[in-house]
Amino acid sequence: MGPRSPGFLGAAAHIIARQGPRSLEATLPIVSVAAAFPEQYYPQAQTLALLDQQWKGAPHARARVASFHENAGVEGRHLALPIERYPELRDFSERNREYIRCAVELGERALGAALREAELPAAELGHLFFVSVTGMATPSIDARLVNRMRLNPALKRTPIFGLGCVAGAAGLARAADWARAYPESSVALLAVELCSLTWQADDLSVPNLLACSLFGDGAAALVLAGGGRTRGPRVLASRSRFYADTEHVMGWEIGTQGLKVVLSAGVPELVRQHARADVDAFLAEQSLQRADIQHWVLHTGGPRVLEAFQTALDLSAEDLEFSWQQLRRNGNLSSASVLLVLGDLWRTRKPASGERALLMAMGPGFCSEMVLLQW
Repeated sequence: MGPRSPGFLGAAAHIIARQGPRSLEATLPIVSVAAAFPEQYYPQAQTLALLDQQWKGAPHARARVASFHENAGVEGRHLALPIERYPELRDFSERNREYIRCAVELGERALGAALREAELPAAELGHLFFVSVTGMATPSIDARLVNRMRLNPALKRTPIFGLGCVAGAAGLARAADWARAYPESSVALLAVELCSLTWQADDLSVPNLLACSLFGDGAAALVLAGGGRTRGPRVLASRSRFYADTEHVMGWEIGTQGLKVVLSAGVPELVRQHARADVDAFLAEQSLQRADIQHWVLHTGGPRVLEAFQTALDLSAEDLEFSWQQLRRNGNLSSASVLLVLGDLWRTRKPASGERALLMAMGPGFCSEMVLLQW
């Protein structure tokens, strides 16, 4: 066999890659999606009043944050702490302590609800993927939940940090990969984001002012499991897409005060440039077109991002009904948002057997993740 020959394994991989959609029988279904939110919920005007007082010595910042609040498309948001507590957070240590406390509490509620809906005892969960980008913990949040929830002591855990808003879609894709490899197992994905704990009182930059107007707090979880549970969609395929030389578009600058947001105004333009070609190429690999997709589950990045998706993919506001609704009710919850949109679609529209959905999100890298679902 010559040095340029791909060999048997390479040829087999090439054949498998061209086979199109995997059979539904080869994948575990998503059997539940659940959410959990902090008890505090504030209308947008109340959050703006706090920020207006916080920046009373900076009239330019006050005017900008008021404009951002007005145009964010958000009616209200859950916040991890009572709103009067935020001025008391002095440094990263205090913020991160609150992150760990709140993330464990919300994570237990969201994962517990997903397990109950799936009718899966906590001790029988085989693998837990955990995604978050708004705080840090070692042991990780998923580890802290093992004792708290009496999870399986042999539980396999995969905590993922750094994917930001794309992590809900990427986490689902990785959980489905695991479930496909180990179909006798059960897999859960938990996303917890406490974005309000990253707001910076001394940062008057446009990205921070925008983040304070758009991002909220919450958690979402889903379970993939067999055992005759067939009520939900199955993951047919997924695809990751990385855009070269775009590291500056989104992320964190990490300093003594915590996580300072990096957020470029160019995100909607990147959506317009890439979404159509990426989606079409992904669907073509599955012998499908956009017309074959009955439901769209897109991350609630903000009004301009959702409008860019509509333009790029020739969709209507009705096609993105549940993304717009989540944005209005809860704001942008980073990795958890796309899972909440999926849950709303599933419960409200009740897709019929055979109908397909495309779930998609973008995040730091800059990158995107697409997941093809079928009921």
